[in-house]
Amino acid sequence: MTAVPGQAVEPGERGATRIADRVVAKIAARAAREALPAVPEDGMPPYATVTVHRDTARVRVSLELDYPTDIGARCGAVRRQVAERVEALAGMEVPEVTVHVERLHSPQSREAAQGRTR
Repeated sequence: MTAVPGQAVEPGERGATRIADRVVAKIAARAAREALPAVPEDGMPPYATVTVHRDTARVRVSLELDYPTDIGARCGAVRRQVAERVEALAGMEVPEVTVHVERLHSPQSREAAQGRTR
């Protein structure tokens, strides 16, 4: 069946849009950055890996945090933001967001790295 201008195309004839896993991972990493107040000094920005199966994405976010901080609250904020943004921008359900804290940055560790220990 050939589409006629101005006439609606049947849903089965429209095709499908596939969003690459790396695109979903970039959306998730950006959402994690949005959820955090700032990237720690000398820290790496959050990055994400995803596993996509049909319209479902399972996300793993790795990040670094300043310390002291409420680690649980920060991770919860990241989980919520990542799930909301991936669902809104990629149209995928996100049943699981795993947050992995790679490193904590404290003022003492920064001083030690600069050679100013007492």
